[in-house]
Amino acid sequence: MQTLFITGGNRGIGLELVKQSLKNKDAILATYRGDTPPELPLTQDEKNRLTWLRLDVTNATDLARLPDVLANQHIDILINNAGVIGPDRQSYNDMDTQGWLHTFEVNTIAPLMVTNALLKNLSLSSSPRVVTVSSQMGALHRESTGMIAYRSSKAAINKVMQVISLELKAQKIVVCPVHPGWVQTDMGGSEADITAEQSASGILLLAHRLTMQDSGKFFTWEGKEHVW
Repeated sequence: MQTLFITGGNRGIGLELVKQSLKNKDAILATYRGDTPPELPLTQDEKNRLTWLRLDVTNATDLARLPDVLANQHIDILINNAGVIGPDRQSYNDMDTQGWLHTFEVNTIAPLMVTNALLKNLSLSSSPRVVTVSSQMGALHRESTGMIAYRSSKAAINKVMQVISLELKAQKIVVCPVHPGWVQTDMGGSEADITAEQSASGILLLAHRLTMQDSGKFFTWEGKEHVW
């Protein structure tokens, strides 16, 4: 049994990561924003393996509490899943700059800060892995227009994860960003290519097989290496 920490576990891909990890007989620490976590039809065994934690990934006070709340709790896999699409106005000539800053706060800064907050917990695992849900929309080799706030935040988190894969190499912590696919969620829309179930399944298969040889690479939800 592996122990997973999943941010943004209350909806979309995150919720599917929680559901499928429970079916895999893993233990789950899942975060949510708001007053109450989602109510799921679970068996008693599944309830025993799922812990909901109220966490705003951009809140320094919430993050500072994590080491005490999770003292001596090992974490095998951290999945930085929480993210936002960005403001309505994010074109080159019509940018909501405050919304752009918030997009960076959630998509780029928060995954680093969550990872830092959980380093002691990851160090208690014999095979610690950090998987951050990014997007190929942040890949520099792709030429496309619009969605500047979202694209730039994902390009930036790709670089952040590449850098900390080197910083954490001595601690033998695997670090990889992953493109989840174009997913049928509130963010991806109903016309997207794949379901949240398919994306989550692929991400989990990838997360469980990662080794130090993979650290610092950018992957797709299908487990294929993605061009930066």
